[in-house]
Amino acid sequence: MEPMTDPVPFVEPRLRFFADLRVEVGVPQEVGRTVHGLRRLIPILGGKAQGDGWQARVMPGGADFQLIVSDTLAELDARYTLEADGAGALIHVQNRAVRSGPPELMARLVRGEVVDPRHIYFRCSSQFEIASPALRWIGERMFTGTGARFPDAVAMRFWELM
Repeated sequence: MEPMTDPVPFVEPRLRFFADLRVEVGVPQEVGRTVHGLRRLIPILGGKAQGDGWQARVMPGGADFQLIVSDTLAELDARYTLEADGAGALIHVQNRAVRSGPPELMARLVRGEVVDPRHIYFRCSSQFEIASPALRWIGERMFTGTGARFPDAVAMRFWELM
């Protein structure tokens, strides 16, 4: 491929802290092994979010739809709602993630055991939908994050992709 004669002035992306979340989860509901892998649903019970100058609570009723693809890979699709303090605005969150690691550590996570997060690759891409005019900008940005799974919760840190 020949180099472009008139290069486009691309802006290199940067990351800016957006929020820390702690999502409390319930006992997994296992559908079982399907043609795609082990299908699980993890109920979301509550939690909290803390951003720069704002906070929110994680409302109960969401779920993390998991597919354990192999002994080293899980694909996650969590959907839940945040209620922003002060404004009371509701924020719909969809968080897609990949979690991978050595088979023995991934098996421990599936069993609900504690695993050192430094040994697990857990990266996510989040989308936020919001009706509040004051917070509309959140739905107009892209976010990325990292996470850690604990027996009763998932902790995540999100950054805005600048």
